[in-house]
Amino acid sequence: MAAKKAEQALAERWREILALHAHTQCELDRALHRHGLCASDFEVLDVLSEGRSADGTCSYRVQEISERVHLSQSALSRLIARLEKDGLVERGMCAEDRRGVRVALTAKGRTLHGDVLPVQRAVLTRTLTSD
Repeated sequence: MAAKKAEQALAERWREILALHAHTQCELDRALHRHGLCASDFEVLDVLSEGRSADGTCSYRVQEISERVHLSQSALSRLIARLEKDGLVERGMCAEDRRGVRVALTAKGRTLHGDVLPVQRAVLTRTLTSD
């Protein structure tokens, strides 16, 4: 009996996590839409912004980004193509592996990321912190 209750509690906690994720994702999409982005777009910009070198540039392999934003490589490739078309990122060949592709923020992408970072953090604060 106790094992069944523990399983039910675990399943309920999982449903709560899923509901919180769905709610937060919707709130992020709504807030970021005003800036021409969705939550996944922002996540890619955010990952790319984290490792800036001294000269303000940084690039990541598509596979490295995929591991951080939890998108399939094909979905991420489409997203990156859209961000590149909008002038927010640029793609280049990977120097250490000619088959690989590296992605970096453009100046426009860095500016947009800086503009919307407070918006994203405010949504996270509002949806993920307890009173």
